[in-house]
Amino acid sequence: MASAKVNYQRALDAALAELVREGKTPRLLLHACCAPCSSYVLEYLSNYFHITVLYYNPNISPEEEYQKRFTELERLIKALPAGHEIRLLGGRYEPERFYEQARGLEQEPEGGERCLCCYRLRLTEAAEQARAGGFDYFTTTLSISPLKDAQKLNAIGRELSEQYKVAYLYSDFKKKDGYKRSIELSREYGLYRQDFCGCVYSRAARESAPAEKCR
Repeated sequence: MASAKVNYQRALDAALAELVREGKTPRLLLHACCAPCSSYVLEYLSNYFHITVLYYNPNISPEEEYQKRFTELERLIKALPAGHEIRLLGGRYEPERFYEQARGLEQEPEGGERCLCCYRLRLTEAAEQARAGGFDYFTTTLSISPLKDAQKLNAIGRELSEQYKVAYLYSDFKKKDGYKRSIELSREYGLYRQDFCGCVYSRAARESAPAEKCR
């Protein structure tokens, strides 16, 4: 019997309400994949946290694409009104780590085991950085995409939280029209919206079966 799905937006609502009751503004390390996906999340969470955005995405290829997304994220953070200051931390570009994780999974479909390994790779770096930096929480913007499974993302976050002893902020940012709001903000700030997730495999899938822009 399959386990019931968890409503992670409800879990986030409860966590934020508790912070307000306690009068706390914790430090959050937010892994970000790109500016469009970060836009709504930063607008939303900066009212509750001091945020440091971690841009760590060794899956992105080529390096020019990686740098372009970083530059757009940097531009967004400078322009976006925020409840509390937002800082940006540029992670190392380590494509060899992604290819090592993807070895043997090259033919997996989008959203399959290769993608789960990629999520874990990026979230592990976030957990390590959060522990090293003394952050109260860590999380990722990835759940804002309609193509990303929030159940699996949060399950990985839960495991890493237990391993690294840093609280994971459960979320499903596509809820409450989060994805729709990210599109509106992307238009408002003229953000570059990529049409593939980032890796060579997602680019190939995009070219063989065109889909709506921005994952």
